Amino acid sequence: MNLEQDIARWDGKSSQDIAEIFSCYAEGETFLGELLALHKNVPSQKGASWLLKRYLERDGKIGRGETSKIVKTLSSLRHWESRLHVLQCLPFMSIAVADKESVERFLRICLTDSNKMVRAWSYNGFYELSMQYPEYVSETKQFFDMAMKDEAPSVKARIRNILKAGF
Repeated sequence: MNLEQDIARWDGKSSQDIAEIFSCYAEGETFLGELLALHKNVPSQKGASWLLKRYLERDGKIGRGETSKIVKTLSSLRHWESRLHVLQCLPFMSIAVADKESVERFLRICLTDSNKMVRAWSYNGFYELSMQYPEYVSETKQFFDMAMKDEAPSVKARIRNILKAGF
């Protein structure tokens, strides 16, 4: 078996099964490169994005080159879980100047997603973008103010966590 085949066999639901896939492949020298390649393919996106999130949570940041490869896939993310995983990966990413507008477009689209977890993490994404590019701070604060009036409680909770951290 290989990583792509194992992701294809995953039922898309079992966190234990995808964690086992991670355990089998994460130490390989080509793991990150394979994930980035699989992330481009719609059938593999959900599993690859979950694995990427786990990888970053364990190993920390990735470089701008790897981030740029992920940014290039943003418009092709079809599963809400894939969008959520990428949003949750943003704190580990250094966004290049050439990629910031693509990230911004993705975040704006995610702000209107029907899934409240995607919306919550898109607000977090704007926070992360504004930490790297201060020109987004004012607008991000405006988004937060509007969200605290109109959004679901779970979205408001995410924003309160950001505000408690000192934003």
